[in-house]
Amino acid sequence: MYGKMNYLHLGEEIDPSSYVIEEFYVESDVSLLEVAEALAAESSIGTWTDLTTMRSDLFNRLAARIFFVDDEENIIKIAYPTALFEGGSVPQLLSDVSGNVFGLKEIKNLRVKDIVFPPAYVRSYMGPAFGIEGIRSLLNIETRPLLGTIIKPKVGLSADEHAQVAFDAWVGGIDVVKDDENLTDQVFNPFEERIIKTLEMRKKAEEMTGNRKLYVPNISAPITQMERRAEFVKVQGGHAVMMDILTVGFSGVQHIRNQNYGLILHGHRAMHGAFTHGTRHGIAMLPIARAARLSGIDQLHTGTIIGKMEGGAEQVTEVNDAMRMPWHDLKPTMPIASGGVHPGLIPEMIRLIGNDVIINLGGGIHGHPGGTRRGAAAALQAVQAHMRGVSLEEYAKDHEELAQAVGKWGTYSKPNQQKALVTYSYGLTAT
Repeated sequence: MYGKMNYLHLGEEIDPSSYVIEEFYVESDVSLLEVAEALAAESSIGTWTDLTTMRSDLFNRLAARIFFVDDEENIIKIAYPTALFEGGSVPQLLSDVSGNVFGLKEIKNLRVKDIVFPPAYVRSYMGPAFGIEGIRSLLNIETRPLLGTIIKPKVGLSADEHAQVAFDAWVGGIDVVKDDENLTDQVFNPFEERIIKTLEMRKKAEEMTGNRKLYVPNISAPITQMERRAEFVKVQGGHAVMMDILTVGFSGVQHIRNQNYGLILHGHRAMHGAFTHGTRHGIAMLPIARAARLSGIDQLHTGTIIGKMEGGAEQVTEVNDAMRMPWHDLKPTMPIASGGVHPGLIPEMIRLIGNDVIINLGGGIHGHPGGTRRGAAAALQAVQAHMRGVSLEEYAKDHEELAQAVGKWGTYSKPNQQKALVTYSYGLTAT
C-alpha cells in the first residue's frame, strides 16, 4: 500500500461525469499494482509515506481511484475526482496527471495513452472560436478538402520573396498559405514587413481569382510579443495566426484564445515527437490534441498517414475523430495533414482522412518542375480528380501541371522511385 493509503478500486464502475479518466502504459520491475498506487498517489493527494496531516474525509474525497489494471498489456486506468482540477487550465491539468509521475523510480517506461474529461470540465474551456464550419464559411468552401502550403524554403526568403511565393500559390489554386514553424521575426524577413506585403498579395490574389484566401503567419514568441503580433495581424486585415503550441505552451495558446481577437488559431505541433515518438514512453498525440482543442485551436497538425512524418492510419484516425466529433459545447477542430505530401498522394489521403481536412503541401508544390504556381494547380487538379471519381493518371492526360507532378513523384500506388526523394533547397539529395 503506497503511503499506507489504498487507491485500489479494481472493477469499480466509474461515473464519467465525476472523474477525469487517464489511461497509462507502464513498464516496471515491480508489480503493476505497486506502480499504480505510486501513480495514483503522486498525481492526486498522496506521497511516498503516511502523513499526519491527512484526514480520512480528505482522502476519500480527493484520492485517485485505480479501477483497471491489465498485467498482460501493462495498462493502468486511473480516475481523478474533478475537484482536483482548476477549470479552464490546461497547465494545471497536465502538471497534475502527467507531471511528477514521469520521474517515479518505480517506472522504466510510462506513456499517457489518453485522457477523457467529464462534460462540466470540458465546458470550462472556450474551445475553438471558428471550428470547421467557421473556417469553411470564411473561405466559402463547402465540402472539398482545403489546400494549404508552407512557404519554402522554410527560412531565408526576404519579405518580398515570401509574399511573391504566397501569391503564386494562391493564384495557382491554394486556399491557405502559412509560415513555417521556424519563421518568426528574423533579420532577413522581418515579421511586420512580411505581414504587410503578404496580405497585400493575398488581396491581389483574391481579386484575380475571385476566391477567398487565407494567410497564417507564425506569431510564436513570449506571450506579450505574441499579443503584439496577433494585434498587428488583425489591424492589417489578417484572419488567422499560427502558434507552435508545445513550444509556446498551452498557457500561451489559451491566453491568445482568451483575447477574442477574431482570428483563426492554427496549431503547429513542433516538438511533439519528443513526447509522442514510439509507443512505450511519453505522451501520445491524442491527449495533446484534446488539450489543443480545449485551448481553442481551430486547426491542428495531426499527421498524414502516408507522408514523411510518423503516424499510422489507426493513430491519425483516432486523433482526427477526436478533433471533429461533437464534444459537448466545443466547436470541432479541423485536422491538418502536412509533411512529405505531393499531388500524387492526395486521393489516397482524402480516402483515409476525409474531406474535413487541410492538406498541406510544401515541397510538393514548390518542388514542382514548373514552379510554385503550377505546383499549386497540380494539387488542386488532384483534388478535383478525386472529387469527380477520376484517376490521377486519367485526369493528368488533360492537365499538364498534374501530369508533371505525377511524372516527378508518381502516385500513391505507383511512386516514381527514381525521383521521389527528399530534395533540400541547397541542392543535396537524400533518400
